[in-house]
Amino acid sequence: MAASGARRPLLLLLLAAGLAHGASALFVVKDNNGTACIMANFSASFWTIYETGQGSKNSTIELPPSAEVLNSSSSCGRGNASESILTVAFGSGYLLTLNFTRNATRYRVQHMRFTYNLSDTQHFLNASAKGGTSVVIPHLERRVEDWPFQEPHEGLLGIHSVDSITDIKADINKTYRCLSPTKVHMGNVTITLHDVTIQAYLSSSNFSKEETHCTQDGPSPTPVPPSPSPPLVPTNPTVAKYNVTGKNGTCLLASMALQLNITYLKKDSNTTVTRMFNISPNDTFNGTCATSVVALRVGNNSTVLQLKFGMNATSSLFFLQEVQLNMTLPDAKDPSFHASNSSLRALQATIGNSYKCNTEEHIFVSQAFSLNVFSIQIQAFKVESGRFGSVEECVQDGNNMLIPIAVGGALAGLVLIVLIAYLIGRKRSHAGYQTI
Repeated sequence: MAASGARRPLLLLLLAAGLAHGASALFVVKDNNGTACIMANFSASFWTIYETGQGSKNSTIELPPSAEVLNSSSSCGRGNASESILTVAFGSGYLLTLNFTRNATRYRVQHMRFTYNLSDTQHFLNASAKGGTSVVIPHLERRVEDWPFQEPHEGLLGIHSVDSITDIKADINKTYRCLSPTKVHMGNVTITLHDVTIQAYLSSSNFSKEETHCTQDGPSPTPVPPSPSPPLVPTNPTVAKYNVTGKNGTCLLASMALQLNITYLKKDSNTTVTRMFNISPNDTFNGTCATSVVALRVGNNSTVLQLKFGMNATSSLFFLQEVQLNMTLPDAKDPSFHASNSSLRALQATIGNSYKCNTEEHIFVSQAFSLNVFSIQIQAFKVESGRFGSVEECVQDGNNMLIPIAVGGALAGLVLIVLIAYLIGRKRSHAGYQTI
């Protein structure tokens, strides 16, 4: 299967434009007859959270002008109904893969995958071999000559991969066009595409003049009723169960309901609003287990919430030490919302025991974001047989128990006073009679 790289004259013109987020590049996939089946023109940045021995760090990688189509991984499929693939390679072991599917009327980028190299010290300084999903790429061993970048053999153990479904779709024989930034969240990675022009299943060797525009760019030609804004105060979230397992077994077990409390500036009215968003039990989750840090990531295409638990070996306690949130808010002036705090000490219990709290808890993360936690039971690091250990209840639940105890004590005292008064009154009434 043949494929061509970026068209050099157009690429040089785009580089001369010097967009702040990096110049766009044109990628073309061709079949055996030299006929183009996929054309894509965009620039991209990759924001990644990774682990080090000192905790989490983040890195931003820009798609370089040297990026090219990877011949051995790109394909026009077998017939119009089959899956077509565009794979772009760059740097020391980086791949961006777009998997296209179609039906009778529309085509879409069904999945997007990003493969990155934690052994690349230029972007991942002091990275440890944690986070992501380790993969071995067959093409690295069989067709290294197809890679337009440094040979990644020494870094194979550092190759990781994440993926996600996307909302990139267009009508058949039309070009997908999106001037607004397009964000795709993949667990610990957020990909941002800029100035996107894509067309798959081409009927000619050029982009169609007819276009399907992304929703971010504004209303489509056919009026569509606007989706309702999320309620300011939704109903309480539903309890979900989470577990994180490593090579030594389960390192985190949790049952809890989570709610995001976010304050932001609306783009239309420039007014500040505070809204709450519930984390759904249907959202995907994953995590990592390490000696001193346990991480849980929960999210969907627009939201990624990460909770990190640390430990104090001296006092044998575990606790929530860090919260990170990356979220897209369509009605915000700045749709990309980020917040983090790595100096927390919440949800604390003895290692081997579980922390439990039925009372709603509010964990302050930043001025614009707090995490509301409901009906939580959680245990980190040491989890025996996949079950919760002895329960350590939160102070709030203990205080709530004092109220019925106090009321009960007061009622008992009142009954005792009435009884004593009755007995005294009865004794006095008997003393008032004389024996005849």
